[in-house]
Amino acid sequence: MMKEIIKKIIIKAVNNLFRGLSLKETDFEVSLIEKESLGDYTSNISFLISKKTKESPTKIAEKLLLEISSFKEKNIYFEKVEAVNGFLNFYLSLNFLKKYLFEIKRKKNVSFLKNKIKKTIVVDYSSPNIAKPFGIGHLRSAIVGQGILNLYKFLGWKTIGDNHLGDWGTQFGKLIYQIKNELLKNKTEAEKNKILKKLTIDDLEKLYVSYHNLSKENPELDNEARKWFKKLEEKDKEAIKIWKTCVNISLKEFNRIYEMLKVKFDVVLGESFYENLVKDVFKELKEKNLIKESEGALIFDFNDKELPPIVVIKSDGATTYFLRDLATIKYRLKKWKPDLIVYEVGADQTLYFKQVFKAVEILGWAKKTSFFHINHGLIRWPWGKFSTRKGETIHLEEVLKEGIEKSLKILEKTQVKKHLSLKEKKKIAFKVGIGAIKYNILSYHYKSDIIFDWDKILNLEGNSGPYIQYTIVRCVSVLKKAKIKNIPKKFNYSNFNREEQRILRELAKFETIILEAAEKYSLNLLCDYAFSLSSLFNLFYEKHQILKAENQEVRNFRLALTFKVKETLEKILNLLGIETLEKM
Repeated sequence: MMKEIIKKIIIKAVNNLFRGLSLKETDFEVSLIEKESLGDYTSNISFLISKKTKESPTKIAEKLLLEISSFKEKNIYFEKVEAVNGFLNFYLSLNFLKKYLFEIKRKKNVSFLKNKIKKTIVVDYSSPNIAKPFGIGHLRSAIVGQGILNLYKFLGWKTIGDNHLGDWGTQFGKLIYQIKNELLKNKTEAEKNKILKKLTIDDLEKLYVSYHNLSKENPELDNEARKWFKKLEEKDKEAIKIWKTCVNISLKEFNRIYEMLKVKFDVVLGESFYENLVKDVFKELKEKNLIKESEGALIFDFNDKELPPIVVIKSDGATTYFLRDLATIKYRLKKWKPDLIVYEVGADQTLYFKQVFKAVEILGWAKKTSFFHINHGLIRWPWGKFSTRKGETIHLEEVLKEGIEKSLKILEKTQVKKHLSLKEKKKIAFKVGIGAIKYNILSYHYKSDIIFDWDKILNLEGNSGPYIQYTIVRCVSVLKKAKIKNIPKKFNYSNFNREEQRILRELAKFETIILEAAEKYSLNLLCDYAFSLSSLFNLFYEKHQILKAENQEVRNFRLALTFKVKETLEKILNLLGIETLEKM
């Protein structure tokens, strides 16, 4: 890819001019330039050399420029190279871009990777707690995690998407207690079975809220909840029966929402799955003298000022998330031998994951595995976070249905409505509405908080999913009229106008953007790029004829350009998990 080509050229120049100064490609940066008048790529290499030679970056850049100007590669790839305030700026040759984009046969996915990446990534995403309907706050982990999985799969990694369900812990003691006392008290076995069979996810949420309202008045209820969770761990038949009912109700609801969002997993395992592995992990912690007693509980002390101790076993003997998460990691390491494990979990768990990753390091389990926490910000009210306990949340399904309904209303008002059946309209409205919501969330950097606003979350205009979808539809329409199914390869046209030049340069950034988005876990970079490319194409479309171009060579080139824009935007929406359309 172009960044690698530029780095090799720079290293060649450095080796010629500064003998003995050993540099690797990872030692310096080559990055995209946002302001197109300054070029396509820039490098800070002169500043790095300056630290070692004490010569000014400006003079070093000028020397490197002179050396690079003598390389044959300069004329192959670049229109010009400039030294600006110590930076080296590279302007790609338009003729090279034409050949690069249209004449070289491209593989389906990442032809810019010379060798298939033989690495494995596990992405832990969504991971909802059982017995609660999806709130709008659950959306981010599900769609960001899916996007990261898609991105790494596109790059050639072996990918495992793992939905680690929160189906264990003290909260189930609370729910079991409330179900028994509010619904099953003084009931016969037959009556209990009938009641449990009729429970819905909304009922479970109300019971959970009801418990917390009661516990405010009577804190002693928490002791009862802990007792019931202890019974659950001890395989008490009644506790297990109620727990299984809650799990089955929840999974049915979750799968329905996942289907709407087109979110999929390779593995769906709850915390309860790892209960049998917890004993082995606890035994290892004891044997390595990594836990000690504190106020009746057992803790893992990191002996680190920045990492406080964490509870492993509670004073009542119940296990904690920490111990179960360690068991989960040990299972994943043994089963998949991953090179990278990524957790897409909210920023409020940042300290916790630092503790978990540090514990794995101390245990010496994962010398060849890296860990990363995508600590996303909240989708929240202006005054604070959503809370299921307080009954202050917005159900995700409500938002999704509202997005679909809004899209359908807009579609009903358009002149195209006469040519579409109601079934077609609903299908389009579904893809547009869901796409709009997903795109609006993904367009933020994952660390940003998102203030919930109905109008913004359902945005269908400007930098939005529907705008990208519409651009693809526009491209499809042009290509259908031209009866083009594959990219036209024969054209000698090179007298590019300004709009064509800008699209060529933007298309050439795709590979760099893909890799940067993966390295930074930043899907918003794909959204920004898709919007930029769509805007450039739509400007070009408004100003220039495609099908009625002045001659066949120009027509073929513009059809090829249209094809590449369509292909690139489709790839991006596919990575983001957003469906495309052929009419809209």
